[in-house]
Amino acid sequence: MIQLINTFKLLRFPFSFFLMPLFILALSQAKNINYAHTIATFIIIHLLVYPASNGYNSYVDKDETPIGGLENPPQVTRQLFYVTLAMDALALLLSYLLVSTCFALCILAYMLASRAYSAKQIRLKKYAFVGMLTVVVFQGGFTFYMCTVGISNASFEFSFANIILLCGCSFQIAGAYPLTQIYQHEADLKDGVTTLSYSLGYMGTFVFTACMFGLCNLFYYLYFDNIHSLNQFYIVQLFFTPIVVFFIRWCFEVFEATTNANFKNTMRMNLIGAVCMNLCFVTLYLLNK
Repeated sequence: MIQLINTFKLLRFPFSFFLMPLFILALSQAKNINYAHTIATFIIIHLLVYPASNGYNSYVDKDETPIGGLENPPQVTRQLFYVTLAMDALALLLSYLLVSTCFALCILAYMLASRAYSAKQIRLKKYAFVGMLTVVVFQGGFTFYMCTVGISNASFEFSFANIILLCGCSFQIAGAYPLTQIYQHEADLKDGVTTLSYSLGYMGTFVFTACMFGLCNLFYYLYFDNIHSLNQFYIVQLFFTPIVVFFIRWCFEVFEATTNANFKNTMRMNLIGAVCMNLCFVTLYLLNK
Protein backbone atom coordinates (compact mmCIF):
# COMPACT_ATOMS: atom_id res chain seq x y z
CA MET A 1 0.00 0.00 0.00
CA ILE A 2 2.85 2.37 0.87
CA GLN A 3 4.52 1.58 -2.47
CA LEU A 4 1.29 2.44 -4.29
CA ILE A 5 0.97 5.74 -2.44
CA ASN A 6 4.61 6.62 -3.20
CA THR A 7 4.14 5.72 -6.85
CA PHE A 8 1.09 7.98 -7.05
CA LYS A 9 3.03 10.84 -5.44
CA LEU A 10 5.92 10.48 -7.89
CA LEU A 11 3.60 10.68 -10.88
CA ARG A 12 3.00 14.27 -9.67
CA PHE A 13 -0.45 14.74 -11.21
CA PRO A 14 -0.83 18.32 -9.81
CA PHE A 15 2.30 19.32 -11.75
CA SER A 16 0.28 18.98 -14.97
CA PHE A 17 -1.40 22.26 -13.98
CA PHE A 18 1.91 24.04 -14.61
CA LEU A 19 2.03 22.56 -18.13
CA MET A 20 -1.57 23.39 -18.99
CA PRO A 21 -1.23 26.92 -20.49
CA LEU A 22 -0.23 25.84 -23.99
CA PHE A 23 -3.19 23.45 -24.22
CA ILE A 24 -5.57 26.28 -23.30
CA LEU A 25 -3.78 28.65 -25.70
CA ALA A 26 -4.22 26.09 -28.49
CA LEU A 27 -7.90 25.79 -27.56
CA SER A 28 -8.34 29.57 -27.58
CA GLN A 29 -6.78 29.95 -31.05
CA ALA A 30 -8.27 26.87 -32.74
CA LYS A 31 -10.50 27.72 -35.69
CA ASN A 32 -12.41 24.45 -35.45
CA ILE A 33 -13.00 22.58 -32.20
CA ASN A 34 -14.08 18.97 -31.91
CA TYR A 35 -15.11 18.91 -28.24
CA ALA A 36 -15.11 15.14 -27.89
CA HIS A 37 -11.54 15.04 -29.21
CA THR A 38 -10.63 18.04 -27.06
CA ILE A 39 -11.66 16.24 -23.86
CA ALA A 40 -9.80 13.09 -24.95
CA THR A 41 -6.73 15.15 -25.85
CA PHE A 42 -6.71 16.86 -22.46
CA ILE A 43 -7.06 13.59 -20.53
CA ILE A 44 -4.38 11.81 -22.57
CA ILE A 45 -1.82 14.62 -22.27
CA HIS A 46 -2.41 15.84 -18.73
CA LEU A 47 -3.51 12.70 -16.92
CA LEU A 48 -1.40 10.10 -18.73
CA VAL A 49 1.53 11.49 -20.74
CA TYR A 50 2.77 14.20 -18.36
CA PRO A 51 2.45 12.10 -15.16
CA ALA A 52 4.14 9.12 -16.86
CA SER A 53 6.99 11.41 -17.92
CA ASN A 54 7.29 12.73 -14.35
CA GLY A 55 7.28 9.24 -12.94
CA TYR A 56 9.90 7.92 -15.35
CA ASN A 57 12.17 10.88 -14.63
CA SER A 58 11.84 10.20 -10.89
CA TYR A 59 12.50 6.49 -11.41
CA VAL A 60 15.73 7.21 -13.29
CA ASP A 61 16.97 10.06 -11.08
CA LYS A 62 15.94 8.57 -7.71
CA ASP A 63 15.77 12.08 -6.28
CA GLU A 64 16.53 12.65 -2.62
CA THR A 65 16.16 16.44 -2.81
CA PRO A 66 13.12 18.55 -3.83
CA ILE A 67 11.79 18.15 -7.37
CA GLY A 68 9.01 19.97 -9.18
CA GLY A 69 5.88 19.67 -7.07
CA LEU A 70 7.45 17.52 -4.31
CA GLU A 71 9.58 18.96 -1.55
CA ASN A 72 10.29 15.53 -0.04
CA PRO A 73 10.09 12.90 -2.80
CA PRO A 74 9.55 9.33 -1.55
CA GLN A 75 11.80 6.43 -2.47
CA VAL A 76 11.17 4.98 -5.93
CA THR A 77 10.31 1.35 -6.58
CA ARG A 78 10.25 -0.93 -9.62
CA GLN A 79 6.47 -0.57 -9.53
CA LEU A 80 6.81 3.06 -10.66
CA PHE A 81 8.60 1.99 -13.84
CA TYR A 82 5.88 -0.49 -14.83
CA VAL A 83 3.12 2.03 -14.07
CA THR A 84 4.73 4.59 -16.38
CA LEU A 85 4.98 1.98 -19.14
CA ALA A 86 1.30 1.08 -18.72
CA MET A 87 0.29 4.75 -18.80
CA ASP A 88 2.33 5.32 -21.96
CA ALA A 89 0.73 2.31 -23.66
CA LEU A 90 -2.76 3.45 -22.64
CA ALA A 91 -2.05 6.99 -23.87
CA LEU A 92 -0.96 5.71 -27.28
CA LEU A 93 -3.95 3.38 -27.58
CA LEU A 94 -6.48 6.07 -26.62
CA SER A 95 -4.79 8.60 -28.91
CA TYR A 96 -5.23 6.28 -31.88
CA LEU A 97 -8.75 5.12 -31.00
CA LEU A 98 -10.29 8.36 -29.72
CA VAL A 99 -8.45 11.10 -31.60
CA SER A 100 -6.38 10.36 -34.73
CA THR A 101 -3.31 8.61 -36.11
CA CYS A 102 -1.51 11.94 -36.46
CA PHE A 103 -2.17 12.79 -32.81
CA ALA A 104 -0.99 9.33 -31.72
CA LEU A 105 2.27 9.85 -33.64
CA CYS A 106 2.72 13.21 -31.91
CA ILE A 107 2.22 11.55 -28.52
CA LEU A 108 4.79 8.89 -29.44
CA ALA A 109 7.31 11.54 -30.50
CA TYR A 110 6.80 13.42 -27.24
CA MET A 111 7.27 10.23 -25.20
CA LEU A 112 10.49 9.34 -27.03
CA ALA A 113 11.89 12.83 -26.50
CA SER A 114 10.95 12.73 -22.82
CA ARG A 115 12.61 9.35 -22.32
CA ALA A 116 15.74 10.42 -24.21
CA TYR A 117 15.93 13.44 -21.91
CA SER A 118 15.94 11.31 -18.75
CA ALA A 119 17.21 7.82 -19.67
CA LYS A 120 20.71 6.94 -18.42
CA GLN A 121 21.61 5.46 -21.82
CA ILE A 122 21.07 8.78 -23.61
CA ARG A 123 20.60 11.36 -20.83
CA LEU A 124 20.09 14.52 -22.89
CA LYS A 125 19.46 16.48 -19.69
CA LYS A 126 23.14 16.28 -18.73
CA TYR A 127 24.02 18.53 -21.67
CA ALA A 128 23.05 22.12 -20.88
CA PHE A 129 22.21 23.31 -24.42
CA VAL A 130 20.92 20.03 -25.90
CA GLY A 131 18.74 19.42 -22.84
CA MET A 132 17.29 22.92 -23.05
CA LEU A 133 16.66 22.57 -26.79
CA THR A 134 14.82 19.27 -26.27
CA VAL A 135 12.51 20.73 -23.63
CA VAL A 136 11.97 24.02 -25.48
CA VAL A 137 10.98 22.29 -28.71
CA PHE A 138 8.85 19.47 -27.33
CA GLN A 139 7.19 21.27 -24.39
CA GLY A 140 6.89 24.46 -26.42
CA GLY A 141 5.99 24.68 -30.10
CA PHE A 142 5.57 20.94 -30.57
CA THR A 143 3.12 20.71 -27.65
CA PHE A 144 1.06 23.56 -29.12
CA TYR A 145 1.08 21.76 -32.48
CA MET A 146 0.11 18.45 -30.84
CA CYS A 147 -2.73 20.03 -28.88
CA THR A 148 -4.06 21.81 -31.97
CA VAL A 149 -4.04 18.56 -33.96
CA GLY A 150 -6.02 16.86 -31.20
CA ILE A 151 -8.45 19.72 -30.60
CA SER A 152 -9.21 20.48 -34.24
CA ASN A 153 -9.10 16.94 -35.63
CA ALA A 154 -7.40 18.44 -38.70
CA SER A 155 -3.95 18.99 -40.13
CA PHE A 156 -2.02 21.96 -38.77
CA GLU A 157 -1.81 24.97 -41.08
CA PHE A 158 1.79 26.18 -41.19
CA SER A 159 0.87 29.76 -42.00
CA PHE A 160 3.16 32.68 -41.19
CA ALA A 161 1.01 33.59 -38.18
CA ASN A 162 1.02 30.02 -36.82
CA ILE A 163 4.78 29.65 -37.23
CA ILE A 164 5.24 32.88 -35.26
CA LEU A 165 2.96 31.51 -32.54
CA LEU A 166 4.92 28.25 -32.38
CA CYS A 167 8.08 30.31 -31.83
CA GLY A 168 6.35 32.32 -29.10
CA CYS A 169 5.35 29.11 -27.30
CA SER A 170 8.90 27.79 -27.48
CA PHE A 171 10.41 31.01 -26.12
CA GLN A 172 7.86 30.90 -23.28
CA ILE A 173 9.17 27.49 -22.25
CA ALA A 174 12.78 28.64 -22.80
CA GLY A 175 12.17 31.37 -20.25
CA ALA A 176 10.70 29.06 -17.65
CA TYR A 177 13.14 26.16 -18.15
CA PRO A 178 16.29 27.43 -16.36
CA LEU A 179 14.25 28.81 -13.46
CA THR A 180 13.07 25.28 -12.67
CA GLN A 181 16.73 24.27 -12.21
CA ILE A 182 17.97 27.21 -10.15
CA TYR A 183 17.49 25.59 -6.73
CA GLN A 184 19.10 22.22 -7.49
CA HIS A 185 22.58 23.02 -8.82
CA GLU A 186 24.37 20.83 -6.26
CA ALA A 187 21.98 17.90 -6.62
CA ASP A 188 22.30 17.96 -10.41
CA LEU A 189 26.10 18.13 -10.28
CA LYS A 190 26.17 15.15 -7.93
CA ASP A 191 24.07 13.30 -10.54
CA GLY A 192 26.52 14.22 -13.32
CA VAL A 193 24.17 16.79 -14.86
CA THR A 194 25.40 20.23 -15.88
CA THR A 195 22.19 22.24 -16.21
CA LEU A 196 21.70 25.42 -18.16
CA SER A 197 21.00 27.31 -14.94
CA TYR A 198 24.30 26.14 -13.42
CA SER A 199 26.17 27.13 -16.58
CA LEU A 200 24.59 30.59 -16.53
CA GLY A 201 24.94 31.15 -12.79
CA TYR A 202 22.24 32.59 -10.55
CA MET A 203 22.05 36.09 -12.03
CA GLY A 204 22.77 34.78 -15.53
CA THR A 205 19.70 32.57 -15.19
CA PHE A 206 17.50 35.59 -14.47
CA VAL A 207 19.01 37.58 -17.35
CA PHE A 208 18.53 34.67 -19.74
CA THR A 209 14.94 34.17 -18.59
CA ALA A 210 14.17 37.87 -19.05
CA CYS A 211 15.55 37.75 -22.60
CA MET A 212 13.54 34.64 -23.47
CA PHE A 213 10.30 36.09 -22.08
CA GLY A 214 11.04 39.29 -23.99
CA LEU A 215 11.31 37.30 -27.22
CA CYS A 216 8.17 35.36 -26.29
CA ASN A 217 6.30 38.62 -25.86
CA LEU A 218 7.63 39.94 -29.17
CA PHE A 219 6.43 36.86 -31.05
CA TYR A 220 3.04 37.02 -29.34
CA TYR A 221 2.77 40.65 -30.46
CA LEU A 222 3.67 39.72 -34.05
CA TYR A 223 1.15 36.87 -34.00
CA PHE A 224 -1.79 38.88 -32.67
CA ASP A 225 -0.91 41.80 -34.94
CA ASN A 226 -0.83 39.45 -37.91
CA ILE A 227 -4.33 38.12 -37.15
CA HIS A 228 -5.56 41.67 -36.42
CA SER A 229 -6.32 40.96 -32.75
CA LEU A 230 -3.99 43.25 -30.81
CA ASN A 231 -6.66 43.56 -28.12
CA GLN A 232 -5.82 39.95 -27.21
CA PHE A 233 -2.15 40.89 -26.92
CA TYR A 234 -3.02 43.65 -24.46
CA ILE A 235 -5.03 41.14 -22.42
CA VAL A 236 -1.94 38.90 -22.34
CA GLN A 237 0.09 41.82 -20.97
CA LEU A 238 -2.45 42.39 -18.21
CA PHE A 239 -2.27 38.80 -17.00
CA PHE A 240 1.52 38.63 -17.36
CA THR A 241 2.05 41.64 -15.07
CA PRO A 242 1.93 39.68 -11.75
CA ILE A 243 4.48 37.23 -13.19
CA VAL A 244 6.87 40.05 -14.09
CA VAL A 245 6.44 41.72 -10.69
CA PHE A 246 7.26 38.52 -8.76
CA PHE A 247 10.14 37.71 -11.15
CA ILE A 248 11.79 41.11 -10.60
CA ARG A 249 11.29 40.91 -6.85
CA TRP A 250 12.77 37.41 -6.73
CA CYS A 251 15.71 38.52 -8.88
CA PHE A 252 16.62 41.24 -6.36
CA GLU A 253 16.27 38.78 -3.47
CA VAL A 254 18.67 36.33 -5.15
CA PHE A 255 21.07 39.19 -5.88
CA GLU A 256 21.13 39.95 -2.14
CA ALA A 257 21.44 36.28 -1.10
CA THR A 258 21.68 33.23 -3.37
CA THR A 259 19.92 31.18 -0.68
CA ASN A 260 16.71 32.78 -1.99
CA ALA A 261 17.14 30.69 -5.14
CA ASN A 262 15.37 27.86 -3.35
CA PHE A 263 12.61 25.32 -3.91
CA LYS A 264 9.95 27.41 -2.16
CA ASN A 265 10.47 30.49 -4.32
CA THR A 266 10.73 28.38 -7.48
CA MET A 267 7.36 26.78 -6.76
CA ARG A 268 5.88 30.22 -6.05
CA MET A 269 7.16 31.43 -9.42
CA ASN A 270 5.72 28.34 -11.13
CA LEU A 271 2.35 28.71 -9.41
CA ILE A 272 1.97 32.42 -10.15
CA GLY A 273 3.01 31.83 -13.76
CA ALA A 274 0.64 28.90 -14.26
CA VAL A 275 -2.36 30.60 -12.62
CA CYS A 276 -1.89 33.82 -14.59
CA MET A 277 -1.27 32.13 -17.94
CA ASN A 278 -4.11 29.64 -17.53
CA LEU A 279 -6.55 32.43 -16.62
CA CYS A 280 -5.22 34.54 -19.48
CA PHE A 281 -5.74 31.90 -22.13
CA VAL A 282 -9.12 30.91 -20.72
CA THR A 283 -10.10 34.57 -21.13
CA LEU A 284 -8.94 34.52 -24.75
CA TYR A 285 -10.95 31.34 -25.34
CA LEU A 286 -14.11 32.93 -23.91
CA LEU A 287 -13.61 36.03 -26.05
CA ASN A 288 -13.02 34.04 -29.22
CA LYS A 289 -15.72 31.42 -28.81
